[in-house]
Amino acid sequence: MSIIEYLMGESMEELSGLDASFLYLETPKVPMHIGGVAIMEGSLQFDDFKQFIQDRLHTVDKLTQKLVTVPMSLDRPYWIEDPDFDLNQHLHRTALPRPGGWKELRYLASRLFSQQLDRERPLWEFIFVEGLDSIPQVPKGSVALISKVHHAGFDGKSGADLMTMLYDVSPKPRSVKPPVNKKIADVPGPVGLMAKSAYNFITRPGKLPGLLWDTGKSTLKAGSLSRNQGVGMPTIPLRAPKTKFNDTVEASRVWNSAILDIHRVKALRKAVHGATLNDVILAICSGALRRYLKDKNELPEKPLVAMVPVSTRTDEEKNAMGNQVSAMYVQLATDLSDPIKRLEKIHQNTVIGKLYQDAIDAKSLMGYAELIPFGLAGVAARFYSSAAVAKRHNPFFNVVITNVPGPQIPLYLAGHKLIVNMGTAPIFDGMGLIMPICSYNGTISISPTSATNLMPDLDIFTRYIRESANELEQAAQKKLKEAEVLKQFLEQD
Repeated sequence: MSIIEYLMGESMEELSGLDASFLYLETPKVPMHIGGVAIMEGSLQFDDFKQFIQDRLHTVDKLTQKLVTVPMSLDRPYWIEDPDFDLNQHLHRTALPRPGGWKELRYLASRLFSQQLDRERPLWEFIFVEGLDSIPQVPKGSVALISKVHHAGFDGKSGADLMTMLYDVSPKPRSVKPPVNKKIADVPGPVGLMAKSAYNFITRPGKLPGLLWDTGKSTLKAGSLSRNQGVGMPTIPLRAPKTKFNDTVEASRVWNSAILDIHRVKALRKAVHGATLNDVILAICSGALRRYLKDKNELPEKPLVAMVPVSTRTDEEKNAMGNQVSAMYVQLATDLSDPIKRLEKIHQNTVIGKLYQDAIDAKSLMGYAELIPFGLAGVAARFYSSAAVAKRHNPFFNVVITNVPGPQIPLYLAGHKLIVNMGTAPIFDGMGLIMPICSYNGTISISPTSATNLMPDLDIFTRYIRESANELEQAAQKKLKEAEVLKQFLEQD
């Protein structure tokens, strides 16, 4: 492969600036993978599962690609086909200790989510877990699949595309086209990588004028909302109150999940005119956060702030891997004790956030990440962690709450029904709590992930999520009943 071919990008795919950011942030105590825990009905055999994955592996490019690093980290890494790919390095098999209940499963998941993926190989692994014998509403002998894929290659939406590879809509697996023989190039050497980087250094500054122009237009649009339409500015980073989650994290992770009925959650939208399902989910999380911190006498007077990822994928990009997201910052109204008033306020805050999100060209703003030198960003991230800088400033935000909608029909893996799908995502210094939301076939899972040094009692917080949903449901039913009584009274009058 010639240097010219490297420069033209025919054999390598460079990480985007946003994808690369998940590499700068990663350290042995801050693994940067997303993934989750899925439970399948029935006694799926490991050999059958392995063959199933082997037959479909070629449908997702990132599963057979690894990263190659530019010498001295002068530029962002590149994806390239792994010439030594071995599926056995990515599929693992284990069993829960007796009695094989939820406690044992969440402990295993927490331990596995604490471990960093090996950057010398494609950045993913599946752990096949047997012995699920004592989990309520799960048939004895069922299996779980614990998945880990690096955030540099996948976001929540492209992770959903990975689910398309794993699952079918009927018990009979669909036929998959056989793989096309690909010519696997040699792993590029230092000369080719340096040449490619030199080419990038020359061409990247040419993007700056366009970015500045787009930023100027976005600023004018946002200013117009404030001046002409009277729409207040949404929360901005570094204005959130300090909490116990917003500290340095240690390596050990803790994970759990609360499973809710999606139909009951959707019904709560009626309590507030215009409220969305996402508003209701934020209100449920808000109630749990308020109670957890209040119990510890650590509830701030100012409302907590959630960073809510927003997909910027176009229809043309819907099957592309990598990260295509922006962020919306939402005050969670944790200063309000009434659950209905919290939902009302959160709804108002998300409406404002969406107005500014539409006004600002998120793709243009993400383009600035393309101009950051990879080596410099990596050094800065390591300094931020080693110097515990997170202790010295207000949080950018308090918690990440990310919603990944899923299909509302049953899915099957190798003929075995998926019972529930639960997510996880990375935490890092200054942001020690993330709450992925996954909806699937009548259920919503809210799965907090934190560090043991910050939230050793995450199980209590997870219980508070369920109780917050019940509290909001009772308040909503009371409000709707009072509204119905008032309506009947007015009709009689």
